[in-house]
Amino acid sequence: MITASSTLRGHIIQACLQLETTGLNRGTSGNISCREGDHFLITPSGMPTAQMHPAHIVTMNFDGKVIGTGKPSSEWRFHSDLLKHRPELNAIVHTHSPNATALACLREDLPAFHYMIAIAGGDTIRCAPYALFGTETLSHYALEAMRDRKACLLANHGLIAAGRDLDEAMAVAIEIESLCQQYLLARQNGQPVLLSTAEMQAVIERFRNYGRNVNSPE
Repeated sequence: MITASSTLRGHIIQACLQLETTGLNRGTSGNISCREGDHFLITPSGMPTAQMHPAHIVTMNFDGKVIGTGKPSSEWRFHSDLLKHRPELNAIVHTHSPNATALACLREDLPAFHYMIAIAGGDTIRCAPYALFGTETLSHYALEAMRDRKACLLANHGLIAAGRDLDEAMAVAIEIESLCQQYLLARQNGQPVLLSTAEMQAVIERFRNYGRNVNSPE
């Protein structure tokens, strides 16, 4: 019997495979979570995507306890805290994608060099300070960097992207990786000209008018 839970678990695994095929994650890096009622589902710790089956997806409550069996990703804490404190978000995608991670290693925000920065809800993609992976401190930094945003960089670590559902979270992750690549390329040839606060606000308003469309409003 196919249930809503098993369908969501399958969707999570398909998203993990997409992250690998697009080069946003390699090996066992990165993780994904999705809200499911009063708990959430998260990818297991240290398991290659090719070996993952729906039964391997771990169920957790928002107190950090596993429901049933399985060992959750070591990053379960910021997944749990983001889903708990941001009720409008239902999916979190964490990657070590090359360009986002490269910029995160510079400990820099991604500025408004391109209007598509607005896909994450603001005029920058903030970079959270460094903290040891899996810690409460990292979760605190991530929550602050994600304030009013759907994405942030983690210093010397990677990227967090979120959305109202897994499709949106994936779209945000893919777009931010592309923007980081474009920004780093532009930096090799000079200093990118940034859009003004007023110009970015106009873009953000245009995105709002397009409702559920997370793609470029062209």
